[in-house]
Order: sequence, then structure tokens, then C-alpha cells
Amino acid sequence: MRVLLVEDDEMIGHSLREALAGQGWSVDWVKDGLLAQSAWSDGDYACVLLDLGLPKRDGVEVLRHARTGGDRTPVLVLTARDGLDDRVAGLDLGADDYLLKPYEMRELVARMRAIIRRRDGSAHSVIGNDSVQLDLTTREVLVQGDRSQLSAREFALLHALLERPGAILSREQLENRIYGWGEEVSSNAVDVLIHGMRRKLGIDAIRNVRGLGWRVAGGAAITGGAP
Repeated sequence: MRVLLVEDDEMIGHSLREALAGQGWSVDWVKDGLLAQSAWSDGDYACVLLDLGLPKRDGVEVLRHARTGGDRTPVLVLTARDGLDDRVAGLDLGADDYLLKPYEMRELVARMRAIIRRRDGSAHSVIGNDSVQLDLTTREVLVQGDRSQLSAREFALLHALLERPGAILSREQLENRIYGWGEEVSSNAVDVLIHGMRRKLGIDAIRNVRGLGWRVAGGAAITGGAP
């Protein structure tokens, strides 16, 4: 999935981007508040990792601008500010969670998954429809009780589709969810991914709507824990 990282510290930003990329996340990294505001408004992110002490525009102002404009992207604030007033102000403005520096990567990733699940309307780790379920914790797909491991890009694609069962997502929408800045995207990249997914899930699991895009079937959403 695609993440916006807003961090002005070069060492922290570089290590975070590398660590998250190693776990299959596509990371767009910006280093000041004005660039953050622009990237956030233009992108389609699973979540935003937001530092508060930013040059050009403070992270609190960036968050206020996004929430005032109606954006509901999950936000995990990463900050060295440990004062109660700062934490309360961020949460009141719409931050979903706080993590004080320094932190462990395992906890960071777990909190990212948690705020994304809450955005999806579930406190649990599995989303999907009647026939296909996606385990957000293990990044596995479940089809009729059988589990298969997914690559990072397969996971991002299926997550985007299963967030809105029955809705048609265009090629551009899927590319924006799967690939980060600077990644070369061939014209048939989404087609190749979907072809591979159909081999795992069945030919009818992901349906093409000619000239518009792709969708998965609607149906009762699965929001419980993994079986």
C-alpha cells in the first residue's frame, strides 16, 4: 500500500523509507509542511506518517488543513514532542494515533495497520466479500478457506478493490494505490498483476469492466478475525 511520509530529519526519513519499503509499502517522502500539504491533496494514501516539527509549515497546520478540507486519510503522528498539550491538540484536530520518538518499527507498522483497519470500518484483521477475504496482518488472501501469500503489489491491489466491493476502480486509481513516486510503471503493469491474481483467486474474482476498470463482486463484508 502507498504511504505518505512527512519527516524533515534525513536520517530518520531515510531509515523509515527503507524499512517500510522492505516490508512491501510504497513510500512517498516529503521533508517540509508545504510539500506535505501538496502531496497529501494530490495523492491517494492508505495512511500518512506525520512529523510535527516541520520547516515552512508546522505539522499541526498541515493536519488542520487536511481535516478542514474533509480529508479522512488515517494519520499517525510521529513526534519528539511529548507534552500533553501537543498530543491533545493533534488528536483534537483529527490525528488517529500518536507515536513518540524513538520507536520500534514493529510497533509503528502495527499502529499503521490498526488505523487503516479502523478507516475500513473494522477493528479486525480481515476484510472482503463472500468469496474472497484479505488478512491485513499476514497479507494473505483466503479463498474458500485456503490461504495464499501475496506479494506487496498484489496485496495493495486487492486491498484497494476489497475496500469498495462492487465499485469500479480505473487503471489510474489502482496505479496510485500500488506505486510510489519515481517507480517506473509499464502500460500493462496492472493487467499483469490482475492476471496473476486471477490464477490465485479464480477467473471471476476480479472482473474487468471494459473501458472503465476493474471491480470485485459485492456481497456481505467479512470483518471478523482470521479463521
